[in-house]
Amino acid sequence: MAIAKAERLMNLALCLLGTRRPLSKRELRESIEAYLEAGSDDSFNRMFERDKDDLRELGLVIETVENLDGEVGYLARRDSNRLPPITLDAEEAAALGLAAKVWQQARLAGAASGALQKLRAAGLPEDVDPYEAHGALEPRIPVHEAAFEPLMLACRDRRPVVFDYRKATAARPEPRHVEPWALECWRGHWYLACFDRDRGAERVFRLSRITGKVRTRGTRYTAPVPDVVTVRETVASWAGETADRSALIRLRTGAGYPLRAKATFVRELGDGWDELEIPYGHGLDAWLVEFGPDVVVLEPAELRADVVDRLRAVAKG
Repeated sequence: MAIAKAERLMNLALCLLGTRRPLSKRELRESIEAYLEAGSDDSFNRMFERDKDDLRELGLVIETVENLDGEVGYLARRDSNRLPPITLDAEEAAALGLAAKVWQQARLAGAASGALQKLRAAGLPEDVDPYEAHGALEPRIPVHEAAFEPLMLACRDRRPVVFDYRKATAARPEPRHVEPWALECWRGHWYLACFDRDRGAERVFRLSRITGKVRTRGTRYTAPVPDVVTVRETVASWAGETADRSALIRLRTGAGYPLRAKATFVRELGDGWDELEIPYGHGLDAWLVEFGPDVVVLEPAELRADVVDRLRAVAKG
């Protein structure tokens, strides 16, 4: 469900649940911003009827009655829409407690703490510690980049943004105009999947390479948001993890630990250098450039040429 529609349905449900008397269409329209922006009366009436049907399909009991002015009004009585008591066993409560503890940083920390308190009230035994129940594991999602929070909100609200981005092979950052889709953490780094307006294609950006502030743009999306965004697959291809060949490189001793972790074999050459064989796939040249003078590509020749071209582009910048 689109974010805008979900928010509109939530606002309508809150209005209907929060009122002590039936509310007319006119009153609901004046209370909900999305309805004020609906345009003509016909557009509003169609939107309202669809929303009302959607809420009923979701299980909300909405009554239609006449109010004191003789108008048709709507309300959702709390006693008709109250859920039965929720009971949790120790394992269920511990699992939910762990989930609530994941977000300890950024904007969701307060919501996570509040959710954990509600779990305690709903049946999480006081003597059950979520960490002890799972081997003292305390999960956390690391968020160190200043760009995370504004991008998270932009993804939620479907708002285009602008930021300066420094590629691994570029000497200076360049502005990017994007429509954010999703954020995903992979191997300790956050990535943004989005539609790049300047290039007219899907792109993935690493948050640690965003410089300066993320600025929002009050325009609508120009490209459809896909149902599935393959962030990890895209990043894995950068690192050569979808490789079907091998590359032979020379690596300075004591440097390039991520490369060493991927190597199928390592041989000491002496004089401060080692020889490594690593998987070779799309994007490996861009990754090798990040290690600068600590890496020399021996073979294949096309990979060596690609790395040299990238280094020359950086030198010219």
